[in-house]
Amino acid sequence: MHPIPEIAIVEPNTLTALGLRTILEELIPMASIRVFPTFEALIDDTPDMFAHYFISSQIYFGHTAFFLQRRPKTIVLSAGEQPLLNGVPTLNINLPQDKLVKAIMSLRSHGHEKMRHVSADPMSQAMEHELSPREIEVLVLVTKGLINKEIAEKLNISLTTVISHRKNITEKLGIKSVSGLAIYAVLHGYVEPDSI
Repeated sequence: MHPIPEIAIVEPNTLTALGLRTILEELIPMASIRVFPTFEALIDDTPDMFAHYFISSQIYFGHTAFFLQRRPKTIVLSAGEQPLLNGVPTLNINLPQDKLVKAIMSLRSHGHEKMRHVSADPMSQAMEHELSPREIEVLVLVTKGLINKEIAEKLNISLTTVISHRKNITEKLGIKSVSGLAIYAVLHGYVEPDSI
């Protein structure tokens, strides 16, 4: 049993914080995500318990020393493409949703191999959720953007069977959206991030 990852979002803009929280809840359904409007609110809490910190750039620049000590866990939210800040990755919050999701996924794999709650072994993860080999095939095709009819043709199965597999995948994983399924597939090694 993996510990529940705790994620902090430190962002004074309510819409940005809630939007990011919604995306992260879909990507990492088992995570506990806390939102703090100020750095002080984070410090008043338990600031060292978090696996990741998503920090607004103005808060990052005001408290750089604190976040540099937590470099592998910190991600700075920027309103445009920025290079790594002292080795701290940035996330462009102005990206369209699909690109933002991909950026978050690549950030999770970049420098976050230390995260205990993501197993590197896709087989142990498959056992955890017990997706059948056929369900994994359907999952991969869904993440590549194929519709049910195309999946049925490609796998030479009926449309009803595809719908049944998709229903089983959704129930087993607790993930309803295609973007959520894509992230699951990438994190478990079924597809490469670039192939989505």
